[in-house]
Amino acid sequence: MNPEDPLLKILACPLDKGPLHLLAAEEPLVPEESLYNPRLRRRYPVLDGIPQLRPSSGEQVPEEEHEQLLKRMSP
Repeated sequence: MNPEDPLLKILACPLDKGPLHLLAAEEPLVPEESLYNPRLRRRYPVLDGIPQLRPSSGEQVPEEEHEQLLKRMSP
C-alpha cells in the first residue's frame, strides 16, 4: 500500500469504525507495513498488500511506542 492509495480513505478499524493511518515498514518501531488506530492504540498488519482487519489480528501498542508514533503522524 502507499499513502496515496484511495483504499485508505474507506478502510476503517473493525472495533471503532474510525480511520486508520498507514505505517511504512521503513520507519523505526514498525517491523512490517501496518495500519494504526491511534484512538485505541491498535496496529493491524498488512500482509502481501492485504490489510488484516479482523479484531483478533490487531495488536495493542505500548504507551511509549504510541507516543512516538503520534509524533511521526503529526504534520
